[in-house]
Amino acid sequence: MNALTDTYILSNGVHIPCVGFGTWQAEEGKEAKNSVLAALEAGYRHIDTAQGYGNERSVGQAVKDSSIPREQIFITSKLANPIRGYQETLDAVHESLKKLGTDYADLFLLHWPRPANYKDDWKEKNAQSWKAFETLYREGKIKALGISNFHAHHIDALLETAEVAPMVNQIRLAPGDTQDAVADYSRGKGMLLEAYSPLGTGGVFDVPQMQALAQKYGKTIAQIAIRWSLQRGYLPLPKSVTPARIRENAQVFDFELAPEDVVLIASLKGSTGFSADPDNISW
Repeated sequence: MNALTDTYILSNGVHIPCVGFGTWQAEEGKEAKNSVLAALEAGYRHIDTAQGYGNERSVGQAVKDSSIPREQIFITSKLANPIRGYQETLDAVHESLKKLGTDYADLFLLHWPRPANYKDDWKEKNAQSWKAFETLYREGKIKALGISNFHAHHIDALLETAEVAPMVNQIRLAPGDTQDAVADYSRGKGMLLEAYSPLGTGGVFDVPQMQALAQKYGKTIAQIAIRWSLQRGYLPLPKSVTPARIRENAQVFDFELAPEDVVLIASLKGSTGFSADPDNISW
């Protein structure tokens, strides 16, 4: 990967830019809109949002205001946890497309496998929602399908009835939080790994080893973490609302981490916290 617009190729042949711009916790309105505009101006062509983030409308407005052709921007959203079922999912995705101001989404994900409202019937409800995804996929309303925070048993349950296999699993992947079992299983099923919270929700900045590596390479700690993510074969989704940092986070293609440093960063277990247990979330 040599630029933000270089792509991974998903199992269905869809090209996805190798770094995405995350919008989690970017507040609907000026903050979300201006941060996405800054990302697009910095060269990002992959924007990641979700129904649960509450900022799809601002993301769509930024894409429109950028004057960049829609087909040059890869847009991802995710199904909110309270929504499951075939018709409910169809309606929710159409509402997302309306908010985003687009005729299609490049990628849509089931956000969590076992939401609080579906602790007991999650397998059936996920299957129903996935069936709706497949309908939208065949209609061209969604170009690629994926999941988020799914572990092996969630994936197996989905594949019992799925006619179209997921192409992406978006999970928390950060220095010291590599989720190796989930990552290996997902890759074995043909999925690309997207790394949300690649900066450990800010925790990476307090890690002494990351501070030392930033000095060694003459880069920011964030740039080290994002570069590590790419060298691990992940697709990182860094997030910021500060234009200068948004630009800095895109400048990760002019250096390479030594293999031993890639191993070191992976070994920093717990330094940036760990991902939530998807079977025991409260939302």
